[in-house]
Amino acid sequence: MRATRVRDGQRGGGKLSFFITIIVLGALAFCAFKMVPTFFANYQLQDAITTEARFATSTYPRKTPDDIQNDVYKKIQELGLPPKKEDVKVTTDGSLVTISLDYAVTFDLIVYQLTHQFHLYADSHPI
Repeated sequence: MRATRVRDGQRGGGKLSFFITIIVLGALAFCAFKMVPTFFANYQLQDAITTEARFATSTYPRKTPDDIQNDVYKKIQELGLPPKKEDVKVTTDGSLVTISLDYAVTFDLIVYQLTHQFHLYADSHPI
């Protein structure tokens, strides 16, 4: 009889905290599932425009700003990102090439719509 009285104070608090932990971890996993691929694609796009800017002046014949814009836009389409071709800004000044791109992605997290702004920039300055 003494053992039952000790257990009377426990009301399933351990189970409740376990379920709350599972819900929070599930929500974090869902958000990561929705957002990480876009951030990874953005990282790949940044790498591509950096490479494009560095080597744009070293090809023969030299690439025009339209050629560079087309190459960057092909990469955008390959990665499945939402920017339009007009969003890619390319300027050349002698041997200096700059590429910039600003776009936004809205993540649908069921209970909240999160919009994140991405700003990419690359130029052909030597390291």
